[in-house]
Amino acid sequence: MHLTNSTTSVTVRQRRLLRDASLALGCAALFCLLATLVTGHWHPLHQFDQDWISGLHDYARDHRIWTAAVQTLSDIGGPVTMRALLGIAAAWLWLIGARVLAGWVAAQALVGWGTQWALKLAVDRQRPAFSDPVSHAGGPAFPSGHAMASAITCAVLVGLLWYRVDRRGRTAACAVAAATVLTIGWTRTALGVHWPSDVVAGWLAAGVVLGVVTAVIELWRPGALARDVRRVNWRTRPRVQRVIVSSARAPRTDEPHADGPLGGDPLGGGLMDGGLMDGDPLGGAESGVPGRDGPADRPDAPVR
Repeated sequence: MHLTNSTTSVTVRQRRLLRDASLALGCAALFCLLATLVTGHWHPLHQFDQDWISGLHDYARDHRIWTAAVQTLSDIGGPVTMRALLGIAAAWLWLIGARVLAGWVAAQALVGWGTQWALKLAVDRQRPAFSDPVSHAGGPAFPSGHAMASAITCAVLVGLLWYRVDRRGRTAACAVAAATVLTIGWTRTALGVHWPSDVVAGWLAAGVVLGVVTAVIELWRPGALARDVRRVNWRTRPRVQRVIVSSARAPRTDEPHADGPLGGDPLGGGLMDGGLMDGDPLGGAESGVPGRDGPADRPDAPVR
């Protein structure tokens, strides 16, 4: 059933766009509230930030080996590393012909970088200051660039991996991504270069970027992201499997899948639709077989 001529499909796509918009607007509202509390020097938040940072700084100052390990983790998970990963992913997608999906990945990195600095300059919050700092960082504090870049990158990479693994693989990917984002955010406070509220703000800003970029691209090129996900699925399957599938199996005419951040009709505005938590956009996860064909895995199949 074509996305352009089916009332049911259009409704599914609109629902996904609504969910992306809800993600962006919800995170934006929480970010604005947090920024208001920070700039207004709300005492409970200020006290919480101070107490958290002071305790971690005292421990870091007395345990130099521990501090060196935390600094290493922070450097490895920095914005440069995260954006390099997105750049590699975008280049690979471009080379295999998934041009819109490559643009989606690149846009997440670029819009995230620009948004980060626009917000930092707008709020212009000072970083924690100590007479005996264990680490140094430049620029305004709010929001944390490390937290924002890691959240965007991990969400994008999980979304790209989602259709190549079974349910266990998806669970593992989400667990690793969550652990990575939380760890990198924690290292910034443990090193005394960010307040805890800076890190939370970075995560919220990442949600805004993810939702806005996804919705805008789907509105600009409806269905293109869905076709690109099928193209990636087709290009990365073993050649023998491709020949068997193309010669022995005709596309089904079932209702389109409504799940998944990038597939079924992937990224039909649905970064969080079924998203990273439910559904089986490939039609094969129900049986636990990764990469099994969905209703229209062929890249030249119509968008459903």
